[in-house]
Amino acid sequence: MEAQNMEVAALVKKISGLHAAIAKLPSLSPSPAVDALFTELVTACVPPSPVDVTKLAPDAQKMREELIRLCSDAEGHLEAHYSDMLAAFDNPLDHLGLFPYYSNYINLSKLEHGLLVRYVPNLTAPSRVAFVGSGPLPFSSLVLASRHLPGTAFDNYDRCAAANDRARKLVRADTDLNARMSFHTADVANLTADELGVYDVVFLAALVGMAAEDKAKVVAHLGRHMADGAALVVRSAHGARGFLYPIVDLEDIRRGGFDVLAVYHPDDEVINSVIIARKVDAHANGAHQSGHAADARGAVPVVSPPCKCCKVEADAMQKREEMATKELSI
Repeated sequence: MEAQNMEVAALVKKISGLHAAIAKLPSLSPSPAVDALFTELVTACVPPSPVDVTKLAPDAQKMREELIRLCSDAEGHLEAHYSDMLAAFDNPLDHLGLFPYYSNYINLSKLEHGLLVRYVPNLTAPSRVAFVGSGPLPFSSLVLASRHLPGTAFDNYDRCAAANDRARKLVRADTDLNARMSFHTADVANLTADELGVYDVVFLAALVGMAAEDKAKVVAHLGRHMADGAALVVRSAHGARGFLYPIVDLEDIRRGGFDVLAVYHPDDEVINSVIIARKVDAHANGAHQSGHAADARGAVPVVSPPCKCCKVEADAMQKREEMATKELSI
């Protein structure tokens, strides 16, 4: 345990130093200095780690929250830069590989589609999907629409009109995707049941609602307005990757009116964890919109290799159970 505490302390110290350096940058637009610092940050956060970022000291928590906002701003600048670059080509979709993290989106979209097919019954070919927080470079929608859901209509939502203008330019030369993809400038909090109730699946981007309470409000709003039985795909983070993206509390998803069906924590270059949930049918078997009925349906399957953090938690639970059993036998 002492070795793990030292490992966590060393990681937090390194991340704090990178946060301080990033915060001093005059701009977060792509540049050699920006790229180098964020590459170092991601490299530090990707390996398995016993750190639980939700239990950090208050000063480290504040640092983490500020760092996630800086990451969000930098990601926005990076996507806008490459969206403009791609838009200069006659057919932008032929050049998506120029984006340095394109392979990550291919792998993430493959993962999300596979989990949906596996854990959501009768959802092999949804007719209509929403992606909330699509941004200026909507890779997830593009990859899902072209590789996994060729007959599905995609509605992309973002609060930034400029981001949507950029995104539209990327599909202008592709007759199929241009017909199946639309872009809407709107805050998800203002979408009604008439709008959200038509979707078979809603994807929630990792940076929509960066603070835990904001994320919980977004999920609760979706729970009030999505159709019963519709699927919700939520991107989260786990372990040290929680320094890069917000971690979503499964209880907030349940309280929002959803059954949590599966959780996947990648152990490769894919950064985001994936949570698969389904809107509770409020009229079936006395279930309530609070989602408490989901608690009685058993443990949520974690369908990925356990990381160090999970192993530490599992070992601690096993020891508690062994002690309880020993006390009962005395």
